[in-house]
Amino acid sequence: MDDTLTPPPGSPLPGPLNLSHELRRPWKWLLAVGILLVILGLIALADSFAVTVASMLFFGWVLVIAGIVQAVQAFRHRQSGHLLLHTLNAVLSFVVGLLLLGNPLAGALVATLLLAAYFTVAGIFRIVAATAHIEGRAWILLSGIITLLLGILIWLHWPSSALWIIGMFIGIDLLFSGWSQIMLALVVRRIAA
Repeated sequence: MDDTLTPPPGSPLPGPLNLSHELRRPWKWLLAVGILLVILGLIALADSFAVTVASMLFFGWVLVIAGIVQAVQAFRHRQSGHLLLHTLNAVLSFVVGLLLLGNPLAGALVATLLLAAYFTVAGIFRIVAATAHIEGRAWILLSGIITLLLGILIWLHWPSSALWIIGMFIGIDLLFSGWSQIMLALVVRRIAA
């Protein structure tokens, strides 16, 4: 039997009790990170255009760096028989990254169009899935309707929605992530008290 999985006698129990003990110490850090994320989310919502452009530039740099790394890997492993495939992947990443860096608004246009298509298709699939006789289908139906409406709204306002929708989604995500960190910090503080 593996002794590494068995806690030594007298040690704290594994699981939720041990996790709460580990989280007691950094509750202030969790609170600070949560507050910072909420502030960043509010800033992103206030200027969603700048966040959209910044996210496209960031994604462009990620793709350029990924293309360079993939090219190095393809060269290092050229004897493996997949040199052409790895090289094409590296070139594609690098070129798309350069295109995003050169024109982040065009990238936002394409990304927003893809988001609209995704939300529309996902909404339709959820609505169809809700027709199955399963418990809780009302929530699945509601989720599908909301997702479909988001897709249609983005599509109807495209291309102008490309200027703000990605930044708005990033802001909402930061806001909810920060709020959940704050709530976690308050729970951990209460456990520590």
